[in-house]
Amino acid sequence: MNVENEKCVIVVNENLPIGIIANTAAILGITMGMKMPDVVGNDVPDLEGNSHMGIIQFPVPILKGNTEVLKTLRTKLFEPKFAELVVVDFSDLARGCKTYDEFIGKMASTSESELKYIGIAICGNKKQINKLTGNMPLLR
Repeated sequence: MNVENEKCVIVVNENLPIGIIANTAAILGITMGMKMPDVVGNDVPDLEGNSHMGIIQFPVPILKGNTEVLKTLRTKLFEPKFAELVVVDFSDLARGCKTYDEFIGKMASTSESELKYIGIAICGNKKQINKLTGNMPLLR
């Protein structure tokens, strides 16, 4: 993998409380890390020789959107031309579940059109991601 041509972004609903935004970014980041292990660098020693786990080799901007922006983005990401991108989404349905089994059951009986996304992480080709998210502002 050529990390110079790769990019990851996280887009979250800016209208949520800060704790939910942080939790959403954490969930998306953990899942993306599992799906994209090649972007995490090797462990790094400090001066004393203590080992620190490797981190992602490039920045991951957190961008802001709203319910409509996230829904439009997720719909675009289902298009075949974006099939090579790794996409992790987090919805209000997932957030409201107490267990993973509950999440599985509810998703099985819910149409995608009913989901309200609260965050989406995207990793892959930098040009494609810039085309999708290049006009979105940073969450500050």
